Amino acid sequence: QVQLVESGGGLVQAGDSLRLSCEASGGTFSSYYMGWFRQPPGKEREFVGSITRSGDTTYYTDSVKGRFTISRDNAKNTVYLQMNSLKPEDTGVYYCAANRRTYYTVRATDYNSWGQGTQVTVSS
Repeated sequence: QVQLVESGGGLVQAGDSLRLSCEASGGTFSSYYMGWFRQPPGKEREFVGSITRSGDTTYYTDSVKGRFTISRDNAKNTVYLQMNSLKPEDTGVYYCAANRRTYYTVRATDYNSWGQGTQVTVSS
């Protein structure tokens, strides 16, 4: 099972950009579909977006479309989440996750490997 470690979180102001990274180890990274989720304060974990194994297709929740971009570098075993035009409602703990079955799912239960999360706080 692949191990995942996120980095890049922090405190930013509304309108700023931030790029999160998620580095994988212990598995064949290119065989995994990758997803990003977030958990706002006091709320349940929610889907942000996902990417196919080759990186040719992405899928986003409506609230981040046009602002967030997921990419991956299989040579570096890393998936990225570029977040632009950040809003206070983007605040939360961001997690990357991996599964071998599909990228086209918003269900956290479809992912079987998770990172520890990285905090993103957007001030108004």
